[in-house]
Amino acid sequence: MSQPDALSASSAAPDLRTHPGVQRVLAALAVYDVFPQVVALPDAVRTAAAAAAALNITAAEIANSLVFRAHVENGPAEPLLVLTSGAHRVDLVKVADLLDGVDYVDRADADFVRDHTGFAIGGVAPVGHLHPVTTVVDVSLSRYRHVWAAAGHSHTVFRTTYEELLRVTGGHAIEVA
Repeated sequence: MSQPDALSASSAAPDLRTHPGVQRVLAALAVYDVFPQVVALPDAVRTAAAAAAALNITAAEIANSLVFRAHVENGPAEPLLVLTSGAHRVDLVKVADLLDGVDYVDRADADFVRDHTGFAIGGVAPVGHLHPVTTVVDVSLSRYRHVWAAAGHSHTVFRTTYEELLRVTGGHAIEVA
């Protein structure tokens, strides 16, 4: 990967090098000796389609970071991060069935996402969360040499690999669609 703390951008993109979310992501990745180039985009990329269009790639090459509520017996809902191909819709029943101890999975609202990850929807990164988050990684991302993930702000992304996502998140590889 590129040099530490690199941030590239088009001339119209905001300078986000010091944004706290981006800094948390870079610090979390550095623990694993990963120093990606963060790309700042001129517009928010809150969907896989928007990110893909901005990067001139397919939506399938976007590692969408989606936070859900995993319900366990006799306990509060816990955050579940699903890193899925932007071309997929997560099958919540299938995901719950593949996870030990999870009764069911449902959508998380914006407050739940921010409280557990520290990121706003559209900028949730695979790492750098405020609290530990159980993570699963869509096996379909393994088809691509590189994938792109949010970097802690709705205007930022970074290039990574399926294998690197598994390593830095401690995630479990599963079929999510």
